[in-house]
Amino acid sequence: MSLWTSLEPASATVDPGGSTTVRLRLRNTGDVVDEYRFVPVGTLTPWTSVEPQTLRLYPGTTGIVELAFAPPRTPDAAAGPHPYAVQIIPTQHPEATTVPEGIVSVTPFTEIRAELVPQVVKGRFRGRPKLAVDNHGNVKLTASVTGSDNGDQISYDIHPANVQIEPGRAAFVKSTLKPRQIIWAGPKQSRPFTLSIRRSGAEPLPVQGTYMQAGLTPRWLGVLLSMLLALGLAFLMIWLAHKPQVSSLAQEKTVEAAATSLPTLAAPTTPAAPTTPPPAAPAATPTQKETESGSGTGGGASPTTTPPPPGYTRVLLQNGTTGKCVDLLGKDKGTSGGTVDQYTCIGSDEDNELWNVELLFADKGPDGTDLFQIRNVKDGYCLDLPGQDAAALTTAIQESSCTGEMADNQAWWLEKRATTGQYWIHNYASDNLCLDVSGYHAQNGDMADGAKLTLYTCSDTDDQGWFIVNPDPNQ
Repeated sequence: MSLWTSLEPASATVDPGGSTTVRLRLRNTGDVVDEYRFVPVGTLTPWTSVEPQTLRLYPGTTGIVELAFAPPRTPDAAAGPHPYAVQIIPTQHPEATTVPEGIVSVTPFTEIRAELVPQVVKGRFRGRPKLAVDNHGNVKLTASVTGSDNGDQISYDIHPANVQIEPGRAAFVKSTLKPRQIIWAGPKQSRPFTLSIRRSGAEPLPVQGTYMQAGLTPRWLGVLLSMLLALGLAFLMIWLAHKPQVSSLAQEKTVEAAATSLPTLAAPTTPAAPTTPPPAAPAATPTQKETESGSGTGGGASPTTTPPPPGYTRVLLQNGTTGKCVDLLGKDKGTSGGTVDQYTCIGSDEDNELWNVELLFADKGPDGTDLFQIRNVKDGYCLDLPGQDAAALTTAIQESSCTGEMADNQAWWLEKRATTGQYWIHNYASDNLCLDVSGYHAQNGDMADGAKLTLYTCSDTDDQGWFIVNPDPNQ
């Protein structure tokens, strides 16, 4: 079998979100009729189409096949040259496969999204907002973060001040805002500020926020002191204006005393019979003494309150990739056996996104880690899996009554990732698989509100990383 091929052009360039076409010419130089099948290979294969997919040629004839490359405008289409090839498989002689090769270069693009969490911070002496920076481009992002405001009323402590973020990844920048002047008394003051992301050769990307600075002395305390001062002055005025009639009262008391001092005649009375004193109460037994002192179970003293176990209370479980929070369907209480999904974070009691991460067993997890149960604040149910045994990949997360037992599959352990600052939330009974959002992030299949939570293999490149967020920074 003989076949001649040519790629026109051999090297091409394509923009993410666009497309380009390369022609493959081939001639049947043999002496039999043959049919050829075309299979693209290489890193651009998911975005490569071949038209037609099969071609029948007579001896000495030439045909044309078009290869269309259309990479999406996402971080998955990495910038730079991408070698590719086309397998030409003849039907009559499949062992004589021909593989012409070429190169398609993907142009770079930059896309940054940034958000302040929270957008409004409160405090008397400082505020601590976080800046979430997402790199949605296909090249590494190198930038610095600075703060500014009108009138230079705030000082900024930003860490890290310089970030490098790979395509498709995100980073959190911590900042501490300190007012240059303290408000000793009076109402809160709103101080708008801006955190700017600066890149070489590009315009800064500003992110607006507001710092609400409260006074050192609460407003109600000033009102209370003013009212007390006014009452004190009024009492002093009344006391000074009061004039007691001493002389007239003295005469009345004298007359009354004289009248009551005169003796009166009364009939003789018989002496009263002596009364028998009541018997003395018996001495308390040791059990009674313990009861009266509060050491017994029925004593008057209140029992000692056991301190709550360590963990996290009233927190949000926010996915580091999608930015959404662990949630239940609707805004009311969930049901036993109901599914668990993700939704846009609200962070208040009006929804059911608040969770308590409660310690179950200390030092019983892998490498001596603690085991927790994760309970919904609104309905009291815990994150759970069907049955009581280990669950497989993609098993849907549900909630049901908390058992507090290691024999069930409600025990979870946390692994903080040094590279991202996020947590992998492992299920102890299910081969330590991680809490996951259904759908692949590389295909934007996990961004929708209502996407179900499942179990999946732990990874720093998908959506298994979580932040444990306190929605009230003053708590």
